[in-house]
Order: sequence, then C-alpha cells, then structure tokens
Amino acid sequence: MDSFEKTLQELEQIVLELEKGDLNLDKGLKKFEQGVELYKQCKNYLAQAEKKIGILRENLKIEDVE
Repeated sequence: MDSFEKTLQELEQIVLELEKGDLNLDKGLKKFEQGVELYKQCKNYLAQAEKKIGILRENLKIEDVE
C-alpha cells in the first residue's frame, strides 16, 4: 500500500503533465483516469485519518472526564 504522500506526489505529476498540454487525446484521457483514481485514494487516506483523529479526540474527552 502506498503512502498518502507518494500517492499525492503521483497525482501532482499527472496534473503537471496534463497542464503542459503535450499529450495526445488518448494519452491525456488515460492520465486523467489515473489522476481520478489517485484522487480517490488520497481522499480515502484523508477520510481514514480524519476518522482516527475523531476516535483519538473522543478518547481524550473520556479520559478528561474520569
């Protein structure tokens, strides 16, 4: 499993390639599709991190009450 940072770096590279405009339509479309998948992976990483942070915050609240 790749790290968030590596996945984000790959996504940023694809964005740079697409922004250049040097790719033909087929290659551009393929890169765009790869970018969408990488975006979904990044979004998933962030959602998991957010969930973990929420759990940790709840644990802190419980400990503070005790």
